[in-house]
Amino acid sequence: MKKHFHGVIMPDRSFLARVRQKLPDLHPAERRLGELVCDFPGELASYSASELAELAQVSNATVTRFVRRLGYASYEDARRDARAESLSGSRLYLQQSDDSSDSDPNSFLSVDIRNIRDTMEQLTIDDIDGVARAILAARRVWCVGFRAANPLANYLQWQILQAVDDSIAVPGGGQTMGEHIARTLPSDVVIVFGLRRRVADLDAILQSFISTGATVFYITDEGVTENRNVARHFRCATQSSGPLFSHVGVMALINIIANRTIELASESGRKKLRSIESFNEALGEL
Repeated sequence: MKKHFHGVIMPDRSFLARVRQKLPDLHPAERRLGELVCDFPGELASYSASELAELAQVSNATVTRFVRRLGYASYEDARRDARAESLSGSRLYLQQSDDSSDSDPNSFLSVDIRNIRDTMEQLTIDDIDGVARAILAARRVWCVGFRAANPLANYLQWQILQAVDDSIAVPGGGQTMGEHIARTLPSDVVIVFGLRRRVADLDAILQSFISTGATVFYITDEGVTENRNVARHFRCATQSSGPLFSHVGVMALINIIANRTIELASESGRKKLRSIESFNEALGEL
């Protein structure tokens, strides 16, 4: 069992949580198998080891090594856990690689709940406090996001602006990333969102921010191999019962970071909030 926020004890890691934890350290063939299992865990729950090996285009020996790396004595032990989780009713386990989506709202609900749980399982209060304190100590906070991640970066920037003096969401309309990277200093914090589907030059952008000496945090979906060159890499569960990825886990992470940042700002944070509310009232904006 592992303790998380405010002493709340979370349950043991699920089968999928085990896979996601080990994924960054797997050999290429094992990682390909792990990524298939993450996307379609129902395949393992219903297929034999040979069938799964054929589906992932790996050897039977790779399947054996894979389940042992997860801590299982045999493939059948791993499949037993996967089957047990499938009984929870999650559509994630019913979704097969050739299935169409299911429009039943309850199927989306069950998957979103699992996404939040699997995202939160990786976190400790020390992880979040580390991000919050870095944000509060920074000269400037850059929130970077493209495509679907762009509104998420904007949302985080808007929330932490209530506790810090200088936070910017980029890129804006007509802007290039070089304009922003060139102005980034070692005293800055950069929070990069790298969610599927990522723009082609995201790796180069991330590496450029790292090269400035700034403190870089990386928020991605669960399919990205762990990046050990950043201050902290958060991998969020984004599975869905439909054709679009679910970002409820990402929003849960943003919510914790923003709230904890304001809490740790203490009196300065409360003073800033009071000032914001005073101007809102004076201007009649709300």
